[in-house]
Amino acid sequence: MRPEGRLKAGFFPLPLAEAERIRRFLQFEEGHTSALDPCVGEGAALAVIAGCRDVTRYGIELDAYRAERARTACNEIIQGDALDVTSPVESFSLVYENPPYDWEIGESRNRRIEVVFLEHTYRWLKPEGVLILVVPSERVAECSQILAGEFKNVRLYRLTESASQKYRQVVVVGVRRSQRERERLQDSEITRARGYYSRLAYTPDQIPNLTDEPDFVYRVPEGDPVKLTYRGLPLDLIEDLLPQSPAYRQAARILFADEEPIEGRPLTPLHGGHVGLLCTAGMLNGIFGQGQSRHIARRR
Repeated sequence: MRPEGRLKAGFFPLPLAEAERIRRFLQFEEGHTSALDPCVGEGAALAVIAGCRDVTRYGIELDAYRAERARTACNEIIQGDALDVTSPVESFSLVYENPPYDWEIGESRNRRIEVVFLEHTYRWLKPEGVLILVVPSERVAECSQILAGEFKNVRLYRLTESASQKYRQVVVVGVRRSQRERERLQDSEITRARGYYSRLAYTPDQIPNLTDEPDFVYRVPEGDPVKLTYRGLPLDLIEDLLPQSPAYRQAARILFADEEPIEGRPLTPLHGGHVGLLCTAGMLNGIFGQGQSRHIARRR
């Protein structure tokens, strides 16, 4: 992932115009429905895709600021890592996910985060429930095993907004198979489907564009309320309490050098390169500038 992507914790929100087009592919059945976004961000995309009156929207978001903003768009929010959240299997009527685009770093093997998220969450989708997966086109190949074995009526569409084209995004829409359908599925059918998805992954020009007029309608079934359980660490609380711990105070003497006041004026006016070097060196702490150009700098 690019450095700016890491700073945003892999947050690449779906353009709302694309969410509106996806929404046209869905028909919600009468009665209560449950929808989940395990990487909900600020909740805008889920609110558009599953914005019906009788839909309970669940979101999981790692970033505390985005999780707080998402509370206005979702009925229930868990702030933490989605991989530390558990749910009863076959519970949700709709799962929309736009996972981080990055590599997992593990002790034994490294896998794409997109596959890790899909593997963790697809079991939460009830039979006949609808999956909406937004990933870069080349990542469809890694997801092909789950898509071929667990889903039917799978369709791929290429997203056309400029922000989507930047990351070569496609949307995969499919319906979860029942256990009976999975048991009757032949190995040859899975192999054929995986080959098809893999070919499309590396020839995205053959994937049709997502348009305003859907060529297929997915019926989202009814669903009961779902109980999500977070089993991870309270990250924000740990971050707040860490500076008060004895271990942190001992390590701080090694990690953070004593601050030395630097005074005086430069001999010549500073240009942009000078300012950048001084900022990163922590030598421009304080208040400087006048009027609208007045700034405060603090580096640690």
